[in-house]
Amino acid sequence: MRFDLSDDEWAVIEPLLPPTRQGGERRDDRQVLNGIFYVLRTGMPWDDLPGRYGPHTTAYNRFNRWAKQGIWQRLFAELASHHPASLEMIDSTAIKAHRAAAGAEKGGSAARRAPMPRRSGARAAGVPPSSTPSSISSARSNGSA
Repeated sequence: MRFDLSDDEWAVIEPLLPPTRQGGERRDDRQVLNGIFYVLRTGMPWDDLPGRYGPHTTAYNRFNRWAKQGIWQRLFAELASHHPASLEMIDSTAIKAHRAAAGAEKGGSAARRAPMPRRSGARAAGVPPSSTPSSISSARSNGSA
């Protein structure tokens, strides 16, 4: 598959993995690692992991367990010492984003847009502005409220 480890990659990684724990047989490390890498590369939720990688809970639990135990840190440090060119990354600050991604308002700058005057229908008809219904305001003026 597209995201799966090749035989050459697996030959480098396999000796760096922790030994099998005492107790029951655990799922194939290569299958679980392929599942973990699939989720990390695609950004999909763990629950959506394809079945060919085994149960999503196994991949998720092993990823978290190994993170807490520092296994990922040791694995990456070892790989980096043997393959320094593998540490090259893309700097996301060079990637252009739409202006709305930074919180800009839709439609361009405010300087280009002239403010539109807004008038209510009552104001245009010459009626004084009121924020309360007329029946309430007249009851208050009579002292009955």
